[in-house]
Order: sequence, then C-alpha cells, then structure tokens
Amino acid sequence: MEILNNLWMAVSTPNEGLINILLIPTAFIEIFLIMSLCICIANINSSKCRKLIYTFLTSCITLIANSLMPSPFNVFVNYITAIILVCIIFKKSFFKALVSYAIALIVFNLIGIFILNPFLTLLHIDTYQLNSIPVYRFIYMFVVYTFTIVGIFLLRYKNVKLEFLEDIDRKDKTIIISNLFFGIIAIIIQSVILFYYVDKLPISITLLSFISLLVYFAISIYGLTRTFKLILTTRKLQSAEEYNHSLRVLHDSVRAFKHDFDNMVTTIGGYIKTNDMKGLEKYYSELVDDSERVNNLYILNPEVVNNDGIYNLLTKKYHEADSKDIKVNITFLLDLNTLHMKIYEFARILGILLDNAIEASSECEEKIINLIFRNDTKNHTQLLIVENTYADKTVDTEKIFEKGISGKENHTGLGLWEVRKLVNKNQNVHLRTIKDDKFFKQQLEIYYK
Repeated sequence: MEILNNLWMAVSTPNEGLINILLIPTAFIEIFLIMSLCICIANINSSKCRKLIYTFLTSCITLIANSLMPSPFNVFVNYITAIILVCIIFKKSFFKALVSYAIALIVFNLIGIFILNPFLTLLHIDTYQLNSIPVYRFIYMFVVYTFTIVGIFLLRYKNVKLEFLEDIDRKDKTIIISNLFFGIIAIIIQSVILFYYVDKLPISITLLSFISLLVYFAISIYGLTRTFKLILTTRKLQSAEEYNHSLRVLHDSVRAFKHDFDNMVTTIGGYIKTNDMKGLEKYYSELVDDSERVNNLYILNPEVVNNDGIYNLLTKKYHEADSKDIKVNITFLLDLNTLHMKIYEFARILGILLDNAIEASSECEEKIINLIFRNDTKNHTQLLIVENTYADKTVDTEKIFEKGISGKENHTGLGLWEVRKLVNKNQNVHLRTIKDDKFFKQQLEIYYK
C-alpha cells in the first residue's frame, strides 16, 4: 500500500524528473503519428522498415536537439531534420516532403489546441499543473494521440491525398509554401497565446479561436485544391486543342490522299508498264514520306502520349519542325505514368533536346529528326532518343555541355548545361551523346529495378 501511495504521489504532484522521462516515449509516439499523417496526406507508399528507421532517427535527433539547444531554436532544427529525412528515407522531393509534413504538423497542433482548454476546464487545473504533474500530462497526451489516430483513419477512409503535388510549376509551389508558412506562423502564435493565457480565457473564446483556425485552413486547402484542379483542366483543354489541330491536319491529309488515290494508282501503273523501276522507287519513297507524316500525326494522340504536359510539348515542337520542312519520325512505346524520374525534369530535358535538334537539322539539306520513346525491359531502362541530321561535323560532344558554350549566334549556351545539371541530380539517369557522319544522337537512359 505504501508503494502505491508513493507512486501516486510521484505522478500526481509536480515532478520534473518524471516529466523529462515521460518526454522520451512521447517524442517517439508524436513523430510516428506526424509521419503517419504526412504519409497519408502525400500518398507515400513505404515499408514498415523505412517507417521505423524514420521514427527512430528523427526521435533521436529531436531528443538530442532538445537537450542541447534552447527553445525555439531546437524546434526549427527538429522540423528541418524531419523534412530532410522524409526526402532521404521515403525518396520524395523536398517540396513534397515540406508541404506534406507542414500540413501534418498543422493538423497535429490543431488537435492539441482544440483539446487544451476543455481538458483544463474539465480537470480544474492550469497550464503549470499540466506541464509539471505527470498524470495530467500523460492523460492529455493520450487524448491528443487518440484524436490524431482517429484523424489518420478518417483520412485513409475518405482517401484524402494531395495528388497535385506531383506536377506543378515554380509559381504554384511559391503560392503553396507561402500559404503554409503563414499558416504555421499563425499556429505558433496561437499556441504561445494559449500556453500563457488558456486558463484565463473562457472555453467559448478558445473554441471560437480553434474554429477560426480550422475554417482558415479548410478554406485555404479547398481554395488550393480548386486552383490546381483548374490548372489541370486548363492543361487538358490545351491538350484537346492541340489534338484537334492534329486531327484537322490528319483529316486534310487523308482527304487529299483519298482524292489523289486514283492518280497515284495510275502513276504507279505507268511506271510498271514502262518498266521504269528507278522512277517507281523514287515515286514510292516520296509516297512513303507522306504516309509517315500521317502516321506521326496519328501517334500524336493524348491516349498514346499519356501525359498532358509532354503531349502539348511534343505537338508544339512537331508543328514547329514541320513549319521548317523538317521530317520528324516519332516512335512512342512508353507509358509515361511509370516514368522513373520527375516528369517536370523529363519535360525540361526533352524540350531542350528538341530545340537543339530542330535548330541543327534546319541548317541541313536533308532535314530529319528521329524521336523514340521506348522501354528496354531486358536492361530495365526507359529510353528517350533524339536523333537529328547536323551540319557541323566538328562539334565536340563534351564541350557542348559546358556553361556558355554554344555554336549558335545570340544563344547563351545554357541549354545542354541545364540538361547535364538535371541528369546529374538523378542517380538513375544517364545521357549518352553520339555522332556519326549523318546523325547527332542524344540518348537519355532512365534505369529502374
């Protein structure tokens, strides 16, 4: 009985030592819950091993930072470390890690703010007692964790996830980061106010404060979601416009082909009757060129090129090349939904390589660009091949990647330098540059296991 009385006294009276001990397991639990929220929001698929590694490393760093650094510097170190570890362990971009972790952190802190005043009012205690008496601190954290777990299950049940984080430009990223930054500042200010004055404020004021914060974040997230849906819809409309343009050209080509069909047959018959095989071969090669143009327009189909951004880029560059009488041969045998690199970086590389190919081939008598997308399953490699005719046979395949080097007038020479930077950012990506007497070839290889 005396032991139980001593234990009760230890947990029901101010006990700084026991509170510090209690902070160790709660650090692991909080980090695991925030990580679970982050994974759920960002739709990250990961193994249990990676989750445990993340929780252990982040918790250890948090405990060390808390013991060595004063507040609030330790908080910033903890958050930055957590975001960096999300990037490294779960292999996500810094932007996606930042946004998903910030939203998870906001949700977790909102739950804490929502519970704090009712909890203090119900138990008739103040913030000092909450932070110094272990039993109150334990019960409070247990309630917060329970509400957080319920929130995680609700997010999974409703399948709430931020799909738009996958493919947005720099301007949109700035909008999101700014919104989250001011949101976190608002949370911090609100937390500080509640910490010092929560026991002096009526529960109605605390509830109103929580509801206003909740409404602010709900409207912000809803507004961002609507904005990015609009962006995606705009992209789809652009794709539809490009496709309609391709269909019009294709339709006109087919109509012209059909209109001239009798003349074509008559012309072929004439070559055969006179046994003019050389003339027939020449006529046939010209006919094949027209047929290949129609075939390329058929390939420029959003169902074949299954990414709106890449489709728009390809159609734009194709028509640009066609206006310069450049023959573009396209082979598309790749599912862009399974691309093993960021689509934004892939699009930048593709755009630069096509610009260079159009510029180089336009200076030749024989203007040809061969563009190939395919999956090499044997070598576990996704390939993008851009091959073009070129006039300058002395071009240095290494020097062209240096900053400021360009063989064109009024050009900065930053294109291929940017390509090399993007390639070097990805450990599974390699660029081969090859030339022969006719073609200059850039082969982008994306490795996967």
